[in-house]
Amino acid sequence: MRPAGGTAPAPDRSRALGDPAPRSPAPSLPAPAGSAPVWKDPSFRRSFALFRAFLREQDDPEGCYSLLARDAADQVEAYGGVEGRTVVDVGGGGGYFTAEFRRRGAQAYLFEPDVRELGAKPDGSAVVADGYLLPLADGVADVTFSSNVLEHVADPQTFLSELVRVTRPDGLIYVSFTNWLSPWGGHEWAPWHYLGAERARARYHRRTGKPAKHTLGENLFAVHIGPTLRQVRARDDVTVVSARSRYWPILASAVTRAPGLREFATWNLLLILRRCPP
Repeated sequence: MRPAGGTAPAPDRSRALGDPAPRSPAPSLPAPAGSAPVWKDPSFRRSFALFRAFLREQDDPEGCYSLLARDAADQVEAYGGVEGRTVVDVGGGGGYFTAEFRRRGAQAYLFEPDVRELGAKPDGSAVVADGYLLPLADGVADVTFSSNVLEHVADPQTFLSELVRVTRPDGLIYVSFTNWLSPWGGHEWAPWHYLGAERARARYHRRTGKPAKHTLGENLFAVHIGPTLRQVRARDDVTVVSARSRYWPILASAVTRAPGLREFATWNLLLILRRCPP
């Protein structure tokens, strides 16, 4: 999954989904109508299954990301079913999340700025678009979804503002990201990023014989949990429904409330936001 970083031209903002029809005040998403989640969230069983899938990511990317997509869709549906709803997936890469939302009956749309991230068999309806300037009218999405993108954008607050803009009043915004001081903050060259980004990248090149995919300050940025939480909570257009570790088996919310510790222990921050009425 790649950032919405500025590589695509700025298209007509109303082209993809069109201007929303006039609506009466929108109700919250309905209660989930589908099957129960595969695992209790959070739980050791769930965390172990996801960790085991991550270890096989290089050998079985489809299995890994399909499992992660099912888990993320379960997290969204904990706040209401997506059947018949409009879901906008921003930076969804190979389209695993979009496909899972569609499987659950949603009208899901993928927006990805980097054609290379769409994979060998891209979603035919995917829109190549910049996440800072989505080709969407205001308030068209019931759910706006962004998984592991925020650490890849140079201006996270502008990116978040665009997610909020395209979400309808009382709609849901799902944002998760790997923070810089997480053990996985350096991505493919983690955990050696603790010793410095350039040193970690050089080590990766020596060990694998190929250049690292990510470069700090170009397509990977040092995003931290404390500042992100303060900035989101200071906004007047969203309320924070949940701030928690995405993968922890216990104390998933408590760990994010411990300054200092949270920067290392949260691993990946999941924010569930609700768009405020105008």
